[in-house]
Amino acid sequence: MESLPIEVQNQVLEHLLEYIHDMQDEIQWNESFQKTQQKLVVAAQRAKQEIAEGQAQALDYDQL
Repeated sequence: MESLPIEVQNQVLEHLLEYIHDMQDEIQWNESFQKTQQKLVVAAQRAKQEIAEGQAQALDYDQL
């Protein structure tokens, strides 16, 4: 890389830093999802049960 012009070296460095940042974001997202995945499963099961029991109410998008 040292044989490349300094401008090209800087471009490569910027690209690598952006790639590293993206990978860090991906890792953080995966960790966050793993922490909440079981809660999502429980909420989905509860929603299915409420629907089966006729207790669910239709969502009114205007009230959001």
